[in-house]
Amino acid sequence: MNTIDEAGILALATRLQRLSESIRKQGLEVYRACGISFDPKWFPVIYALHKNHVLSVVALAREIGYSHPSTISLLKELQKEKLVRSRKHPQDDRKRLLQLSPKGQSLVLEMQPVWELLTQAILQITATKNNLFKAITETEGRLADTALTDAALALHAREKNNV
Repeated sequence: MNTIDEAGILALATRLQRLSESIRKQGLEVYRACGISFDPKWFPVIYALHKNHVLSVVALAREIGYSHPSTISLLKELQKEKLVRSRKHPQDDRKRLLQLSPKGQSLVLEMQPVWELLTQAILQITATKNNLFKAITETEGRLADTALTDAALALHAREKNNV
């Protein structure tokens, strides 16, 4: 057990990040083993555009739950790889509409069987007594109802009043 593990729940964000990095790294290995050149960090953008066909940058950021700057950063990489293309919005020159390029669409077709493999493998790994995926979904819902900031500051105010 290391220091972060010993920190318990206080290190939740660090441990989730560590888990996320491990899953991404191993996902990359699966893609490579299947002969696909794909960085798993691109998944949310590729998947959202696959499902929604055309999205504005703002709508895409909202769909994937990322900040606008993070979304732009991923889009630059994907456009450099020629997997995503953009065009100006017909009614508003300030907006860009995004969609998968033909190369991106072909890549999705190639990846779909790998997505099924990954889904089955992740289901096996998370099928524990305390199912991780269900716990994440529940925690995200609770955070949407009451922000961590609000909960911590309310506790702080109660402690202050009890002194």
